[in-house]
Amino acid sequence: MHRRLGPMVESLTPGYFALVMASGIVSLGLSLTGYDLLSVILFGIAIGGYVILCGLNLWRFIGYRHAMQDDFRATRRAFGFFTFVAGTNVLGARAGAQQWYDVTLWLLVVAGAAWLVLGYVVPWSAVLGRQERPVLAAANGTWFIWVVASQSVAVAAASLEVVFDGARQPLSVLAIVSWSVGVFLYAASAVFVSLRLMLYPLRPEDLDPPYWVSMGALAITVVAGARIVEMDSAPMVDATRGLIAGLSVVFWGFATWLIPVLVAAGWWRHVRHRVPLRYEATLWSIIFPLGMYAVAGIYLGRADRLPLVEAIGTRWLWLAVTAWLVVFVAMIRHLAIAVFGRAAGTPDRVG
Repeated sequence: MHRRLGPMVESLTPGYFALVMASGIVSLGLSLTGYDLLSVILFGIAIGGYVILCGLNLWRFIGYRHAMQDDFRATRRAFGFFTFVAGTNVLGARAGAQQWYDVTLWLLVVAGAAWLVLGYVVPWSAVLGRQERPVLAAANGTWFIWVVASQSVAVAAASLEVVFDGARQPLSVLAIVSWSVGVFLYAASAVFVSLRLMLYPLRPEDLDPPYWVSMGALAITVVAGARIVEMDSAPMVDATRGLIAGLSVVFWGFATWLIPVLVAAGWWRHVRHRVPLRYEATLWSIIFPLGMYAVAGIYLGRADRLPLVEAIGTRWLWLAVTAWLVVFVAMIRHLAIAVFGRAAGTPDRVG
């Protein structure tokens, strides 16, 4: 078995923490709507996945450091490392729903440090430091994961601001700064990815699942904005509350508009051009946006008193639950064949 696990760990995609992101956010949605048992089950799966993936990445760093270094230099894969930041904060947000605020705080410390380091290392190693030009040709949906990571920091900080009175000022500043950074990163990523789609040939294989993160990044921006609106009074909060509340509604509307576009892209890829639909790690990049859109509707509807938006989010949640179950079963089957089957398999990379 070790002979089979070794190559799988060596080729482990840096974006596999999207499994944690997807499981954690669907769990949070179920908790918000009162389905506590299902929520706890998915929360347990998210925790288990997080621990296993941390162990596998440590193994990869020690035993296959060259492969991890290659991923940092690969424009199509490097931004997948930000799934660690987002996955950590999604777990923290779900822990906060259990009132485990100390756990949320420590996870925010870990994720915040990783966000700062990766925020400088990844763009430099994968984009600015590359000799090959043009780099724009390699822009893809994974670039939006940087946005998700930034907004996940805002969500965690905003959730804690109402709990830790002594840290209200720094937490409010962190929440609003990371939210603002995420907004500008979304604009930049959208420009780069749009130019890549318009200026370079587009094959069906290029429209892979991470493009759904473009919608998920908007959805988590909405959630972060809704949590900021709910924060207690502080100078930074009072100065921006109205602006963030209004922009959150705008971002929710644009995320809603994007859904038919992404569905049409999937139809073009899999039905018209017959690209096989099989399990790959990047499918979790679809489940997270589905769950995030549901949670965004629930939070925004409650924070801004928009019952229609909350109703849409509540009903959309069951689509996310169904999609999560399908992909989870496919993943278990894929891993069972890879580990115990006749031929060793390797997990697909993000990008």
